[in-house]
Amino acid sequence: MAKTETRPVPHDSIKLKNAEATPASGQSSLAHTRAVLREVLVDKKHGEIAVVSSFGAESAVLLHLIAEANPAAPVIFINTRMLFAETLAYKDELVSRLGLTDVRTVAPDSRTVREIDPNGRLHRTDPDACCDFRKTQVLSNALEGFDGWITGRKRFQAVTRESVDIFERSRDGKLKVNPLAYWSKEDVKAHFAAFDLPQHPLVSHGYLSIGCAVCTSPVKNGEDERAGRWRGLDKTECGIHFENGKLVRSGDAGAWKQS
Repeated sequence: MAKTETRPVPHDSIKLKNAEATPASGQSSLAHTRAVLREVLVDKKHGEIAVVSSFGAESAVLLHLIAEANPAAPVIFINTRMLFAETLAYKDELVSRLGLTDVRTVAPDSRTVREIDPNGRLHRTDPDACCDFRKTQVLSNALEGFDGWITGRKRFQAVTRESVDIFERSRDGKLKVNPLAYWSKEDVKAHFAAFDLPQHPLVSHGYLSIGCAVCTSPVKNGEDERAGRWRGLDKTECGIHFENGKLVRSGDAGAWKQS
């Protein structure tokens, strides 16, 4: 894809829109989310924006709203080559069900896998390095030519996400949009029920956040949604929301200044 000219969003504009995005539940939250997606995917006020989806436990909600706004929006799915078979089948089900027409599956190439992780055991000795070549670098390449990307992150999911905002600016200049940032767990459940959206088949087995099969386990009562990821390790994120080894929070990303 040819690289498009980046059209930065003025800093004051992002601050204003985030301030207006009051943490609300129910229809007011849904209405605001739909307005954000129209602005980003239909009016394209922020340039060319891709959607990044794991097709995980809660992905159907955002993808349903994406399909409502623009079913031809580019959706990037990263196949790390270590995903659950259920996730791959669920992706196909949702794409067909929602009528998404531009889902792009990207993955580390076979040569890179052979060179870096020939035995498929890197996740045991250096999970950060495993995530980096299987996911972070793959996504970085896939986002070339885009001015930003949409994620499904929500504040309630984990302490590492409790300050996520609707609009954030990465240090590489790309806009990161989190339309569901203020949604509650109850909002998500209600949306699944209201639109009869299919659940990921592993949710019924206690998997509330689903990544690679080798690094994902069921979540126990009282734990946050991402507790089953990299269990036993001091690691809660794969790395795609990190820059220079640090988690990008809304305060950091929002502090950028125009030159």
